[in-house]
Amino acid sequence: MVPVAFLEEFDDPADVAAAAMSGNADLQAVFDVPVKVHAVLGRSKMLIGDLLKLKAGMVVELDRRVGEPVDIFVNDRLIARGEVVLIDNMLGITLTEILQQENRA
Repeated sequence: MVPVAFLEEFDDPADVAAAAMSGNADLQAVFDVPVKVHAVLGRSKMLIGDLLKLKAGMVVELDRRVGEPVDIFVNDRLIARGEVVLIDNMLGITLTEILQQENRA
């Protein structure tokens, strides 16, 4: 158990990373804490009736164009943008922009 006097509150996982890179050794304890990371290619709205009509092979139009950056979220907070890449038959993301705290959703 860590005494409360040694705990520092961080609202954003990126702040934890920044503090860790600044040499704060106390943050070593959080390096093994899992976080949820997801990338959003785009979004779409449709009526339930249209949703129920979807079949394999049908195309769902998203709100993004080909080549536009995807949003990268950590624990449901937008932290970066990137490009979709193919790595050994797997999809990946190349980070193109790390958002400043005031620009994060």
